[in-house]
Amino acid sequence: MIHKWSASIVRAGRSVRGSSAPVTYTLIALCCLAFLAGPASGLNPAYGTGDELLAVQRAYFRRWGVIPAELFEGSGRAALTPATALFVHGSWVHLLGNMLFLYVFGAMTEERMGRVQFTLFYVGCGYLALLGYAVANADSDQSLVGASGAISAVLGAFLYLFPRARVTSLLPFLFFLPVRFPAWVVLPFWAALQWLAAGRAPDGPGVAYLAHLIGFGLGFGYASVRYGRPTGPTRVKAAPAPAPEGENQP
Repeated sequence: MIHKWSASIVRAGRSVRGSSAPVTYTLIALCCLAFLAGPASGLNPAYGTGDELLAVQRAYFRRWGVIPAELFEGSGRAALTPATALFVHGSWVHLLGNMLFLYVFGAMTEERMGRVQFTLFYVGCGYLALLGYAVANADSDQSLVGASGAISAVLGAFLYLFPRARVTSLLPFLFFLPVRFPAWVVLPFWAALQWLAAGRAPDGPGVAYLAHLIGFGLGFGYASVRYGRPTGPTRVKAAPAPAPEGENQP
């Protein structure tokens, strides 16, 4: 059994190294592994069940997530949480929604930027998106986890780099029928939804739409400064509906 697992890991590693977007696939793998190993997945019986599991989950999110009220107190550990929170997700839906967006838009963006630059871009923009949310909600005691700030930055960069790429979307108001639109239609529509949701979001736990907007703006701005004219039309092989799961406040 151990030999089979080892062989599978080796094959996966070779596949990532031989792919055109190894950083994207590595980020997806790390997020999935962190989720499966943590208490949020509910798969490890060592974390208990019921109220015991909920208490462990809350402690886990507070340890690795961003708590705005604690972020600016000068603690070195707290200063690292905008980076660690990028690899923590609050639920299966939260994880799968984010990873689908990263899979769809991350590979092409990484190919355009290059591996090292894409890694720094992803982590840097994700950190700043969470930091920006914390600044705007400095009194909040809610923990914030998720990769959506970084993934929103990828969407912003993708919009600038590939504005005419045709993206297949599943829209609820069209009974989830697949329709294909250029990125310059889909992604601004997604950003508009985040803007409207941010303005109507109540206080307390929920989705941190402001982090999405900050990440999207950072990604688009960085790509517009760093790169020249966008590339020609292309096709995105798969795409979700135009609203991902966001940073979660468990």
